[in-house]
Amino acid sequence: MPAIKIATFNINGIRSRIGALRHWLEREAPDVACLQELKTADESFPARELREAGYGAVWHGQKSWNGVAILARGAEPVEVRRGLPGDPDDSHSRYLEAAVHGILVGCLYLPNGNPQPGPRFDYKLAWFARLIDHAQTLFDSGHPVVLAGDYNVVPTDVDIYNPRSWRKDALLQPESREAYARLLAQGWTDALRTHYGEERIYTFWDYFRQHWQTNSGLRIDHLLLSADLAPRLRDAGVDTWVRGEDHPSDHAPAWVVLNRPAARRKRPA
Repeated sequence: MPAIKIATFNINGIRSRIGALRHWLEREAPDVACLQELKTADESFPARELREAGYGAVWHGQKSWNGVAILARGAEPVEVRRGLPGDPDDSHSRYLEAAVHGILVGCLYLPNGNPQPGPRFDYKLAWFARLIDHAQTLFDSGHPVVLAGDYNVVPTDVDIYNPRSWRKDALLQPESREAYARLLAQGWTDALRTHYGEERIYTFWDYFRQHWQTNSGLRIDHLLLSADLAPRLRDAGVDTWVRGEDHPSDHAPAWVVLNRPAARRKRPA
């Protein structure tokens, strides 16, 4: 495998969109796919359908909402962690970690935080703080790591079609943006922003006010690369065509392509 393609996709209900998911997997063929907002319990996860599509999977489900999964094409992901450390009473299924194709992949679904201020926003920031703590441990480990998922944060005004009507939303609050910046300051590379520079690129278009039709989007799905993976970034993008299909999620898959590490030459005896 000369390169590896890693994608993240908030599916917004995997049971109701399994056909669309399989169509995307067949057409785009990511080697690794991180899914969020499964909205199904563990026992209802469509593992058989995904296996038929050529993907092994690990998942952390929750009935009716939340839920994350990591899929691997032609392989079985090896689960490393289920849930973030730091709060044993947290019952939300929002984080999953697995080793896939030689890379440690963290799949996350960060809390939305609306309405704010209030307990939901407080939970968002507390969860974010736990993620930052755990991410530091991963970064310091020296392993190749990708943290991919729905971060529910618009990092800057370049990442939204028009911030004016969203200023009170939890996704744009200074505390949310500061937390994301603090995460990047550990040394992580925001792959989409690095690849596209200042070009506007979106991953989410809500279902209201013709936002998809007018390309009034937000960038809230991110793939962060550890220090050793960042130089291997070959390509990145968003499969916007998925958002235009019938009965779509309000997100489109975002992805990166990473070069494989160069093989070490054996020294002559």
